[in-house]
Amino acid sequence: MTRFPFGRTAACAFAAAFAALPVAPAAAHGGDALPTVRPRAETAALYDDEAGGNADADDPAIWRNPSDPDRSLVVATAKEGGLRVYDLDARLVQSVAAPPASDPDSAPGRFNNVDLVQGMPLSTGPADLAVTTDRGSDRLRFYRIDPAAPDRPLTDVTDPAAAPVFSADQDEIDEQRTAYGLATWTDRATRRSYALVSRRERTRLALLELTPAASGRVGYRTVRTLDLPASFRLPNGARWSPCAEPGELPQVEGMVVDPADGTLYAGQEDVGIWRLRADLTGTPRLVDTVREYGVPATYDEAADECVAGSDPGFGGSVLSADVEGLTLLQESDGDGYLLASSQGDDTFAAYDREQGDHNEYEGGFRVGAVSARLDGSEECDGAAVLNRPLGRRYPDGLLVVQDGHDTPEDGERAATGFKFVDLGDVKDALGD
Repeated sequence: MTRFPFGRTAACAFAAAFAALPVAPAAAHGGDALPTVRPRAETAALYDDEAGGNADADDPAIWRNPSDPDRSLVVATAKEGGLRVYDLDARLVQSVAAPPASDPDSAPGRFNNVDLVQGMPLSTGPADLAVTTDRGSDRLRFYRIDPAAPDRPLTDVTDPAAAPVFSADQDEIDEQRTAYGLATWTDRATRRSYALVSRRERTRLALLELTPAASGRVGYRTVRTLDLPASFRLPNGARWSPCAEPGELPQVEGMVVDPADGTLYAGQEDVGIWRLRADLTGTPRLVDTVREYGVPATYDEAADECVAGSDPGFGGSVLSADVEGLTLLQESDGDGYLLASSQGDDTFAAYDREQGDHNEYEGGFRVGAVSARLDGSEECDGAAVLNRPLGRRYPDGLLVVQDGHDTPEDGERAATGFKFVDLGDVKDALGD
């Protein structure tokens, strides 16, 4: 039997343990043979300790300045460290603090994922917004993006009356089964804007309509929710659930909506990628599963780890748990790719952006090191891509990926950050 621990590196530990099992079918992915792209720039390291402001890089979004693409921005979450805003040289432009705890016994604000809404009609006029899940308070937070304020482009416009997304009261918020993953969506037919939000340690997704409030503020209302499965029927008739600590269910984090047809792609971390309607109606379908899908494992409470059995061979051959950041590379002709972070083996998978029922695997790549100081991306949580010209630095577009093991580390201080990759290099790696 193979054991793997819980914690920040659980996915990689499980992937390493899984690699030791007899899993010949999974080798078809050939992760070691994938092409490597190199970052052009990286942000300064973030440190998840008191001296570093408990900042932990997680998820980016790319905002294009329509009047001056060279002055476009990357907005990124740093969890308890709030939001960071970077220019295209990966230099810090603005740091936005997460809200403090409501009382000494409650969690402070913790910004988990971020996405953008463009041209949201507010009471003060249309505005581009950065939207983030505040996992600490179980709420969404909204920030207006002002291109005329280059040093402080983000301004908080959250409706103070915004209610918790999932929790009934503060006691439930304190359990931290709160707003987690995020994807925004503007319905082309109605022009209404929405946020799709997942719940930490649960399988629930919520569809929230974004609503203008007084004085240019933004709030939201719940339209409907949907629960993805927590257990699965395997081809041999057995039931299987991913191993987890008692009481935890397989959560979703990475999500993205294809605006062309309102398709939501949702990454259930230890299961795979779901495809479903962004309005949360209809029947979800699994696009692909992780290699570890169907591997029996039991939680050992004394050791705080899972003990894995033999692989029955029901998992996919591409993704290694966790499946994390999902982002959409859109082509003008409707083609393109769904990109997914395969966190367990430090690769990125590309699926055909199919406007139908299938998303075939088209290839993958790694983000590798340029030098000892400009390293690649490992244990990637979040990713964002924009296939539009971004001035002289990125005329072919930009891919930004989180790096869960930034280097050089400062002694015992584990570092995280974000890498900026020329999208032209990614397309070349995928043979586009």
